[in-house]
Order: sequence, then C-alpha cells, then structure tokens
Amino acid sequence: MTMLRDWSGLLLLWLCCTGLAAADEEYFARYALPRNAASVDLGVQPLGYPAAMIGALLQRDRILKRRLEELGQPLATFAFRRGSDMLDLLADGRLEAGLLGDLPTIRLAARTDVAIAGLTKRSATALVARQEGLLTHLQGKRLAYVPDSSAHYTLLQALASVGLSEREVTLVALTIDEMPAALAQGRIDGFAAWEPAPTIALASHPQARIVFRGPSSDYLVLTRRFVQRHPEAARHLVAALVRALEWMRQSRGNIETAARWAMHDGSAFSGQAPVLPLAQAVTIARREILEVPAAPAIPAASGDRHLLLGEFHFLQRLGKLPANTSWERLAMAFAYDGLQQVTAAPTRYRLYVFDYEP
Repeated sequence: MTMLRDWSGLLLLWLCCTGLAAADEEYFARYALPRNAASVDLGVQPLGYPAAMIGALLQRDRILKRRLEELGQPLATFAFRRGSDMLDLLADGRLEAGLLGDLPTIRLAARTDVAIAGLTKRSATALVARQEGLLTHLQGKRLAYVPDSSAHYTLLQALASVGLSEREVTLVALTIDEMPAALAQGRIDGFAAWEPAPTIALASHPQARIVFRGPSSDYLVLTRRFVQRHPEAARHLVAALVRALEWMRQSRGNIETAARWAMHDGSAFSGQAPVLPLAQAVTIARREILEVPAAPAIPAASGDRHLLLGEFHFLQRLGKLPANTSWERLAMAFAYDGLQQVTAAPTRYRLYVFDYEP
C-alpha cells in the first residue's frame, strides 16, 4: 500500500508539472490521502523560505524514517502551495502534521485541537509595491495575495492602517512564485508575500519597494489526535525538526546544501527553474530561523502568543473566523511539551547525529 501511494504521489507531481492535472485549486485533492492511514503524513511548503529548507531536511532525514518505520508508521511527505490548502486534510485526519504560518494555524485551531510543536520561522511578511509611497494611495490598486495566508493578514493590516477595507482595492489571487514577475510586468501594483518573493522582486525590479511589514511566524503543527494516539512518533518528528536546525547551524555549507535541496523540491513541484540565488536563500534562512534565539523552542515570554491573539481578534472582527470560536483552543496548542521531552533526552532522540539522503 505504501509503495502504491508513493507511485501515486509521483504520478500526481508529474501531472501537475506537465499541466495535465485538474485546476490548480484541486491539486491537493488528487493526493487521495485516506483518513487515519498507518503512515505519518506531513505537509510541506517547497515554495516558501525557510520552510522549504526545513521541509527538504525532514523528508530526507534517514534517522526519522528509520524510527518511524520501526513504529510501523512510515513517513510520507506532500507538497502544498500554501498552508491553508492543508487545513481540511489536517482537520479530518488525512494529514498528521504540517508546516503552517500564523493565519492557517489559527484557522486550524478554530476547527480542531492541535499541538504547536516548534517554531520554524520568525520574520515579517511584506507588502511590496511598484512605487515608493503607495501605502497612502492604495485605494483602487491591484494587489496580489495568497488567500487565507499569513501574508493575507499582513495585507489586511496594511489596508486597515490607512483606513481601507478589502472592498476598496482589487485583490488578485496569485501563487507566491507568480508575484515578482506579475509586479515587474505591471499586471499588479503590489503584492503581500513571504520570502523569497519580496527578495526576488527587489532584486529584479529597480522600482520595487517594501511599503509595509507585518510580523509573522511559522510553526510545525501536529494534530492533537496524532499526538494522543502516537506520542512517540510525534516526538520523533519533533526531534527531526531540532536536528534540521542544528545541522544547518553547524556550517554555511550545510545551509547551502539544504537550500539546494529546497530549490530542487520547489522546481519539481512548480515546474519552474529556481529564481532565488543561493546566497540569498542562505541569508533568509539565517535571518528568519537560524539566528532566532532558542528556535525551534518558543519561549514562554515570547510574543508569539500575543501576536496570535491579536491576529485571532482581528480576523474575528473581519468575519474571517466563526464568531463563537474560542481563543482557548489556540492557547492550549502551546501547552504541548513534546519539544521539552525530546530535548531532555538528546541521546535517545539522536539530536546531534545527522544522516540525510542526498
């Protein structure tokens, strides 16, 4: 069964990349993931950085794969264009875990119990425009965004900061990899996105400017169902996250290797050649995760909970969440202690032993 699912995934990827699959918004439905499969099914995002690098390492981690195989729960990874595409699959048990941004994490927690296992990014998403000073002249402009993403929230913040609503601009839904070219070609006036889209746009379009930034974090999110039913498998997945960051922190060469793997994965998924230079991928990874103190741990005194609470209330006011959604469900997600258990037993979980597939 596992081999059949692997071949099905490869066939799907080939169909997507050759344009023979169904509409883009339906690509993830064709993964045909069953509910409550024996495997540990992980959603990754190969088009966003540094999430793409972390995902590349998790799916190449031989130690993780061996440990999960021993538990009778082989690892299976699935590529997604955005975190919100994973939500239905996580909510009904077809995925056990995913690399998600703030807003998808909030929306998932509003639907089902989750465990936030560790930090995978802390940075700022950006509103990039074709001209300086566009923030004060946004009304009627064509602004690209990824619906229901963390960058969507940043766009809502930018509009609110100048007293505008979504109805007063023209929103253009694009994938993250389409935005820099659309801006350079004049098809849009600006876009809200996470890395690497802002870096690519600034490097390729001399007039491009960042006119607004909003704080953003990404997480490794596990379903509470998975944690409760398979606690040891969950801890091994958390250990693989720790290993990934520790390995990249050891040398620039390791970061570059992770970036090359991520670029390969992104190209295989999108069918497009990498645009981001290797040096810039390294810079993004260092700035957004490797230089974040204590990452992947989320210190109790950090602003993550406060940030998510602010986003939670903001989205409720805009009607993006059900009015009766409880903040306590999201607050409880931070109570998961899997990372503390793993770091307390570094030998058992082989936190400083590395074995990655080429």
